[in-house]
Amino acid sequence: MRLSINKLINLFRQNPSLAKDVRSLIYKYRDRLISKGYRKIKIMNFCGTHEWTTVHYGIRHLLPNEIDLVAGPGCPVCITPSKYIEEAIRLSFEGVRIYVFGDAYKLPSVEKIDGATSLSDAKALGGDVVIVYSFLDAIKNFKEDNLREAIFLGIGFETTAPSYALPIYNEMIPEGLYILSILRLTPPAAEYALKSVYEKGLEGVNGIVAPGHVSTVIGAKPWDKISRKFGIPSVVSGFEPIDLLISIALLLKMIYHGEAYTEIEYKRVVKYDGNTQAQRLIREVFDVREAAWRGIGYIPDSGLDLKPIYLNFNAVERFDIKLPSKDEWRIDLHPACKCAEIVLGLKKPVECPLYLKVCTPENPIGPCMVSIEGTCSVWARFGEGDIARDIAKEIELGE
Repeated sequence: MRLSINKLINLFRQNPSLAKDVRSLIYKYRDRLISKGYRKIKIMNFCGTHEWTTVHYGIRHLLPNEIDLVAGPGCPVCITPSKYIEEAIRLSFEGVRIYVFGDAYKLPSVEKIDGATSLSDAKALGGDVVIVYSFLDAIKNFKEDNLREAIFLGIGFETTAPSYALPIYNEMIPEGLYILSILRLTPPAAEYALKSVYEKGLEGVNGIVAPGHVSTVIGAKPWDKISRKFGIPSVVSGFEPIDLLISIALLLKMIYHGEAYTEIEYKRVVKYDGNTQAQRLIREVFDVREAAWRGIGYIPDSGLDLKPIYLNFNAVERFDIKLPSKDEWRIDLHPACKCAEIVLGLKKPVECPLYLKVCTPENPIGPCMVSIEGTCSVWARFGEGDIARDIAKEIELGE
């Protein structure tokens, strides 16, 4: 049974001594790194849930000022190109049912389609849009409503890819139901983000908090390759606040000793080679391709598209959806929106001129404000919350 938020909060509060011990290690290695000439230690996470835990539990309040914990491309909704949403809106008005996850329901498009700039708008204006919890949920609804045609928006990272691949591979998809694959791969985006920091002349990333959910599928191996390529350590972390504190302490220790490999803190779930059966299933159904990321552009080998043998399930082919090529791609964000820089860890939400002024969780202008895993949304909902501050204070004081 999943614990409620209140129970998780209480568990965190009941372990102040453990949190204080880990925090002491963090400060110890901070001091050692300063003695070696470090002024700032930048650590980047690549999971929206890690950012949620960081903000909700006040992890940054427990860290020394020299540690800069920044969020990377960890939200699949945030990087879904506007064109996919625009095409889905258009088709919803043409009698094609669109199945979408709830966290993408209000994802804003750049272009207005028949008065709608989101699937939520389209639904209100008469478009056929249904929120589902899974691909299997969409299959069930399609059969129950005896539909002629429908599209499932396949948004997600490696974590959700097997849940799309399995029904396709096992021939569970009814005729007339199509998938629009917006699946993206995390390690190529991580490399892109790390390179972007250097290209912008900013302080380099010193360590990586690698995503736990994604790594249950792909394992620690891809992160190990990135660590060795960039000469920085990474730790695959769990999602409880203690997990994150331990992972940060491990990273500081590795940075101090000049180590560049991947440690698995989340050993209770993640293996070095990951879930090889799930990986084989993904390879059976999808091809890796260059893919567009919202506000960023095309990243090599970062997307999954249905193999040619599954073209009868491919929404792009059936509905002749025109997606921009690499040469045609244009920035698909509001002109003042800084989501691209936020996703790449180049800026923080408070550096966006729209943040909590005209862009709010109730009225999202940028994609980072939509999903619960979006950095702007997380900061807006919990960044100034009493819970985060109270927990941080309690653990710091050992109350």
